[in-house]
Amino acid sequence: MCKQNQPKESRRSFLGRVSKWLAGLAGISLAYPLLRFLGFTIPPKPRYITVTGPLPASGFHAERDFILFADNDSSWSVSRTCTHLGCRVHYLEDKHLIECPCHQSRFKTDGTLISGPARKNLPSYPVETQTDENGQITAYVVTL
Repeated sequence: MCKQNQPKESRRSFLGRVSKWLAGLAGISLAYPLLRFLGFTIPPKPRYITVTGPLPASGFHAERDFILFADNDSSWSVSRTCTHLGCRVHYLEDKHLIECPCHQSRFKTDGTLISGPARKNLPSYPVETQTDENGQITAYVVTL
């Protein structure tokens, strides 16, 4: 084969091809941060819910989003959303456990999984107690 018959690439076509590649790389490098920005979500601000105390003799208080437990020494709160499919769980006072009515996942009062189709423990929320000057608990503040 003889290379003499093949047309030689001109400087103009070479520079045109290189400029297209550079423009494509520049477009990708500018699009990447934009796409990352579009996928960014701002975390929600924490919600503070105040439950007046002391709790009833049963030692628990159920709200829409959480169940608050308290004993003599401590207080804690767990989510009411089941980790299986998102049903609202209920505290069974006579059995001292939390149960999902949809698929019967069972949890301890601290949110630890006992049995059921759920694979994760219930999320827990921090609880702060407020006391009066006599040391009596006047309120519980749950941070969601």
